[in-house]
Amino acid sequence: MGQDITVTGMTVHKVRLAVRSERRQGTGAIKDAMTNVYLRLATDAGIVGWGEAASAAAFPGTTEADMAALHVHLRPLLIGADPFRIEALMAKAERTVVHVPQAKAAMEAALFDIVGKALRTPVCNLLGGRVRERIPLSFSIANPDLAADVEMAKRVWADGVRIFKVKTGFAGHGEDLKRLETLRRALPDAADLRVDYNQALACFDAIAKLRDVERFRPTFIEQPVALDRIDAMAEITRALDTPIMADESVFTPAQALAVASARAADAISIKTMKGGMMRARRVAAIAEAAGIPCYGGDMAESGLGHLAGVHAVAATPNISLGCEFYQATYYLKEDLLERPFPVEDGQVVVPTTPGLGIDVDEDKLARATVERLG
Repeated sequence: MGQDITVTGMTVHKVRLAVRSERRQGTGAIKDAMTNVYLRLATDAGIVGWGEAASAAAFPGTTEADMAALHVHLRPLLIGADPFRIEALMAKAERTVVHVPQAKAAMEAALFDIVGKALRTPVCNLLGGRVRERIPLSFSIANPDLAADVEMAKRVWADGVRIFKVKTGFAGHGEDLKRLETLRRALPDAADLRVDYNQALACFDAIAKLRDVERFRPTFIEQPVALDRIDAMAEITRALDTPIMADESVFTPAQALAVASARAADAISIKTMKGGMMRARRVAAIAEAAGIPCYGGDMAESGLGHLAGVHAVAATPNISLGCEFYQATYYLKEDLLERPFPVEDGQVVVPTTPGLGIDVDEDKLARATVERLG
């Protein structure tokens, strides 16, 4: 059946997505909007596939790089291609342009969306089938206005969310401790608090500061030091009782192997924006072999990018620590999907409809687009 469908058209949209509040972390900030890339692939069968690239200039790359990679370098691979040949096309993409994992993730998602729709099955079935129907949702506490974030946390708790990841490292150690203490007091004792530094700590006093943080009983502490300091990550992992999660240190399977070999983390954050669903599953497989569980992280995607993450998490047993796909429901002023991103009782419900599960609302897309190529 794959030979009967050909990609015939491609448009790349730079979109501006207004947000409800400022969001800060150890590397960079979001002020009033997220700027992401939407990819639309058309076929001669009338099927349209969608994918999203979400970037952050402080560590994974830029929107401009993703736009150029898709429009200039990856377009020749896609126009005229058989969308069923996803592995071959992704291998060609790796040889054609280096880096830009978010652009490649958008390409892969759009191809999977086409194939799932053609076969009338959800993408998770193309990845081996779902191992979970629902995924616990994590909400990030990242607003510099802590009082506003506490009220938001109480709201999402009332909706059934039980996992809260606190962004630290952007306002000093004393402020980090104050924020954690405030949240521990404001939320019920059953709240699952997690901490994410996004590389903000210096290596020389990281252990001392993290021992202060441990008294707030975090489930894990994510990426406390710079992504290339695997040696320091390993020392911190050995020194603390609290599990340490690697995020920015692991974009590729080779990096996952290096972290696992050094025992430089107790858990790994899996993100489809690090190169796509298939790469995410390869990282998860290496982690599973090392006895390291994984978490469904995000790179400030909207609902479209989250859908790809949901299918990857749904089909991968070792991504077992929940997911951070909260933006479409709780952070964006308006998402661009035709129907709301599926969150119910504090959990993401895995779509059962074909492809990624929910199409993009093209009227909303047109309003959000600030640049279009193709």
